[in-house]
Amino acid sequence: MTLKIYLSGEIHTDWRDQITAAAAGLDVQFSAPVTDHAASDDCGVAIMGEEPDKFWHDHKGAKLNAIRTRHGIETADIVVVRFGDKYKQWNAAFDAGFAAALGKSLIVMHGPDHQHPLKEVDAAALAVVETPAQVVDILKYVLDGKLP
Repeated sequence: MTLKIYLSGEIHTDWRDQITAAAAGLDVQFSAPVTDHAASDDCGVAIMGEEPDKFWHDHKGAKLNAIRTRHGIETADIVVVRFGDKYKQWNAAFDAGFAAALGKSLIVMHGPDHQHPLKEVDAAALAVVETPAQVVDILKYVLDGKLP
């Protein structure tokens, strides 16, 4: 049973690389948003043409990224959403809510400092963890029923 995992949220650390490396050998397939910040911001104007107004520049990019994100979440079996410490990840909160609304198995990852601000997001999750290793342990358990 190949599990499709969508890795959403914070893009400023290597948490995705940690998960994919530790999950090597598991029957999983990962997808994610574009994590190159400049490419993500500029995809709309690069494909559909320049915009003199920054609002419309961002709007075009947001719409194209939404196509990718929606597809990734809709086709995933499990959605992992990471909230980092440095930036407010409004898109991560949206992704978590969208995944929950679709009935996707949701794993939320954040540090203890975000426990209170994310209590509603955490309530929608089937698991709340702090580390990439915990995510991988969940995947191993789901796939083979064995504890770490």
